[in-house]
Parts: sequence; C-alpha cells; structure tokens
Amino acid sequence: MASKKILVAPLNWGLGHATRCIPIISALETLGIEPILASDGVALHLLRAEFPHLETVELPSYKIFYRQENMIFGIGRQLPRIFSAVQKERRATENLVEKYGLAGVISDNRYGCFSKKVPAVLLTHQLNLRVPNWFLEKSANWVLRRALKNFDSIWVPDVAKEGNLSGELSHGSNPAHPDIYYIGILSRMKNYVREREYDVAVVLSGPEPQRTILESRLMEQAMMLPQDFIFIQGKTNITQHYRASENVEVVSYLTSHELNDVLMSSRVVVCRSGYSSLMDLAMLGKKAILIPTPGQTEQVYLADYFSEKGIFHSQKQSNLDLEKGILNLGQTKGIPAGQFRDDEFLEVLEKWVARL
Repeated sequence: MASKKILVAPLNWGLGHATRCIPIISALETLGIEPILASDGVALHLLRAEFPHLETVELPSYKIFYRQENMIFGIGRQLPRIFSAVQKERRATENLVEKYGLAGVISDNRYGCFSKKVPAVLLTHQLNLRVPNWFLEKSANWVLRRALKNFDSIWVPDVAKEGNLSGELSHGSNPAHPDIYYIGILSRMKNYVREREYDVAVVLSGPEPQRTILESRLMEQAMMLPQDFIFIQGKTNITQHYRASENVEVVSYLTSHELNDVLMSSRVVVCRSGYSSLMDLAMLGKKAILIPTPGQTEQVYLADYFSEKGIFHSQKQSNLDLEKGILNLGQTKGIPAGQFRDDEFLEVLEKWVARL
C-alpha cells in the first residue's frame, strides 16, 4: 500500500522556520509517511541539502526585506505583495493536494498553505503579535486570529507551563484558536561532549540586508580580538570555506550534524534572537550573545525577555561591542542542557497522523 503523503511548508524568513521543521520531517519518515517539502529561497535550499532524497516544491516567495529599521513601516509597504504571495501559495497548495493526493498539510507560518479538502496544521510560536502601537497591535492580532481560523489545529513549539521559552508571544488568557497544542520545543541540535576547538561561534541568519550588515560589523570586531572565531554565514546556495584572518574561520553553510559538532566544540554562541535559535540554545546548553534583527519586534522582545532573566546577554546591532559582550557572559546562566525534552512533539504528531 502506498504511504500517505504530507506537505511540510516552512516560511522562508531566514532559516529558523525550515530548521525547526527538520525533526518533524524526520519523524514523519520514521512513521512511514512520505513528506513533500515546499518553500522558497534559502529555506528551500536548506531542505534540499538536509533531505536530498525527498521531493521538493518551490512556493511563491514573499520577498520580504529590511531596508530600514522601522519594521512596521517597512512591512506595511510590502503588505500588498505579501497578501498576493499568500493567495498564490493558497492556490498552489490546492494544486499540490490534487497532484500528490496529500493526506494533510503542516505549514510553518505560511498562512496560505492550507486546504479545506485535507487536515491542515499551522506551526507557530506567535499567537500574540507585538507591535509598538496599541491600535496597530489590536488590528494586527485581529487579522492574525482570522488567519488562524483557516487551520484545523495550531501547534506551538513550546511548553505550556512556567519556564517556557516564548513568554507572552504564545501564552495568554485569551485563546487565539479553539484547538491549540503545546508540543514542546523543536530543535535539530543535540547536547554531547566535544573537544574545544573555537572560543566563539557566530551563527548568521535572517533576511537581507540585515544579515550581511551584522556579519560585517561582527567580522570587523572579531579580527581585533584574541579569541578564535568561526562564522557560519547561513548561505545555503553557495559553498565556501576560508580564513578571514588568523583567528577567524568562515564557512558558508553547515549541515545539521556539522553545525551541531561546531557549536558543541565552541565555548559561546553569537546569534540572532530568533525563536528557533533560542530552541537550539536550550538543547545545546550554551551561553550566548543575542543580537535581535533591528525593528523585528518579536526578536527584540525575546532578547529583552532572556536578558532580564539573566539567561543570555543581549546587544543592539547598532551598538555592538563584541569584546564587552564576551566579558559579560560570566554574569549570565544560560539554559541548562536537559531542561527541555526534544521529543514531546511526537505524541501529538503520531495521533494526528493516525487520524488522517
């Protein structure tokens, strides 16, 4: 009997949405399901690199960019194109349901990837959008709740209890959907012992041009410091590996296993405060310097959230001081490895698959 086919479609907004889908894709294969992978840009490149044996489909691109630090204004100007892309991916999803005979859809923050013909799940940690304006925040969350209704279930990659990772972003007294499951954190990383090779691992990600701006500023400072650095650029479409200086090694992209090895052999991590990065840090048990993407309110909130708790150190991109950040890490406690399980999602996934 032919195996069931399920569409897994992460948003192409940096690499985080794609990386956190990796455990789900692997688990689906273990359950005898054939995942069909769909995205665009660097996210699609990553999925193809991680699962070269699986069929992939390119979806319409949202083409989101940050050319100014006012995210609300920047995204507002791009809304017509974003809404157009959502409608296009909605039609594309219906076509894929017919073409592959899909049994279900798992969408990671792609709001057009659903179908009324088969069960559709939305994977998201943002049930409460944060906008620096009361009226705009109320309006944005009203639109979000209407979009959530298109999905049969909402899966939140976090725990529902105290000590969760997402704070107010996905916890509140006003449910955003009648069928919400907190499935535990999703990470492709594991904690194990590796011999120390680097002092600092810089993991770059996120939309351009901010990714490149951050890389340039960090690189300039790293070359002047005594520590040994490795920069992982997050460029999945090219292959390069070189030394920028005696103490700075640069690699364009690493597979999950290679990245895991590098991070476990590094003393500290420097990265964006994206939610997927935080889930990875929780599994690794590493101390970190968080640098939120300018104007991205979710990342600013998470960086402040963990900095105020003394868990991670946080700095603004516009006021970077890498030397000071490394020194201040001694005042942070990090997230102890083992505090979170990485297999809680399996129970929800298995029950959902069994009902298809």
